[in-house]
Amino acid sequence: MFYRQMETRKWQELDQAHYLHPFTDHKALREIGSRVAVRGEGVHVWDTEGRKIIDGLSGLGCVNIGYGRPELVAAASAQMSDLSFCQSFFNTTHPAAVLLAEKLVKLTPEGLNHVFFQCSGSEANETAVRAIRRYWDLQGQPGKKLIIAREYAYHGSTHLAASLSGLEPMHHAGGDVPMPVVHRIKTAYPYREKPAAMPDDEFGRLAASWLEDKILELGPENVAAFFAEPAQSAGGSIVPPMSYWPAIQDICRKYDVLLALDEVVMGFGRTGKWFGSFHYGITPDLMQIGKGLTSGYLPLSACLMSDRVADVLIDKGGEWAHGYTYSGHPSCCAVALANIEVIESEGLIENAADTLIPHFEARLAEFTDHPLMGDVRSVGLMAGLELVADRATGEAFDGALRVGQHCSAEGLSRGLAFRANGDTMALMPPLVMTVGQMDEMFAIVRAALDATARHLGMA
Repeated sequence: MFYRQMETRKWQELDQAHYLHPFTDHKALREIGSRVAVRGEGVHVWDTEGRKIIDGLSGLGCVNIGYGRPELVAAASAQMSDLSFCQSFFNTTHPAAVLLAEKLVKLTPEGLNHVFFQCSGSEANETAVRAIRRYWDLQGQPGKKLIIAREYAYHGSTHLAASLSGLEPMHHAGGDVPMPVVHRIKTAYPYREKPAAMPDDEFGRLAASWLEDKILELGPENVAAFFAEPAQSAGGSIVPPMSYWPAIQDICRKYDVLLALDEVVMGFGRTGKWFGSFHYGITPDLMQIGKGLTSGYLPLSACLMSDRVADVLIDKGGEWAHGYTYSGHPSCCAVALANIEVIESEGLIENAADTLIPHFEARLAEFTDHPLMGDVRSVGLMAGLELVADRATGEAFDGALRVGQHCSAEGLSRGLAFRANGDTMALMPPLVMTVGQMDEMFAIVRAALDATARHLGMA
């Protein structure tokens, strides 16, 4: 392969000279140099130094069926040979987009019968906002423009998606973010927000009441929608009590506020069900999906709309002047269909629910008494290990110590990629991971935590 023609340092020099990475301190990167990944197979990735690394993050929560699947390569090749590109403007369609839309309607919660395709989760959320605003205009309620989102949310990096997101560093990256149309509430974060003596189910209802309080503060006649992830990934693997979502849905219906559910990370088996909606019993008005839709092999996302929303856009709206050059790209849609076929034919979601998730939860429980551990939380195959300076009080580390980053580096040096969301260490393994590979992953997690504790003098 072409990448073997240069040494790692040469690749790093070219990288530093020209390639701007997402969410990166580029000055710091110049000091250490990029890791140059060159090959993936199953749950492993190799770099130019020959290191074999367990991908404990499924890429970024997307490579659910693992790397190197020939079925997806074949699907892309066949579609590119037949029809490499087809725009969806000017009354044109093509089979791959039609078949994928039909399939997604069958897999998702009842009533989501209309699909709009994009390339990224950010774009799917942008589409959802455009649809929501258009819907209320057509319903004769143009005053319903405000959107409520949560602290620690991540909905993407475009201007409006970054505004929906509740991660403070994103709001300092330029562009007058967040936009004033977005209003924020606290999230259902039991470790940080739940009173010690309060039962989980009671806290779930309390956290849901924060939405009702905000709707009443803003005026129901002004609130268009509530945007949220079923469980929050980039914000620190925050998992709500099971009582939270039924209460949220009741509040949205009570005040006629649309519910837009961001399933970009939680979809396609992460919870042991097809979507987080099924895990929590949610019936959204709009659902945004991506990542696991193609297992990251090609960029594709979708915004699914309920009949309630889409019928108004169709019957009353005339031309909806919104879309993208690559909406419903044939090759991306063909790969998504092949990806879904792999998930179904190999029973990956059933295996996750029956075997992997119980083992994952049991192994996570072994970390609760670690000297760095404040909280261990998970839903399905997504976990957060929150590291704290004081286990008794939950006092966080000084951010300048970059404890999470240090722990992540300790893991990578031992052959595991896992992510630091602040000082919460995130794990999102692929659905094709075996129990043995999971045990190997957790052995490295233990070693990385122990090394970090020694580094801090807390072993």
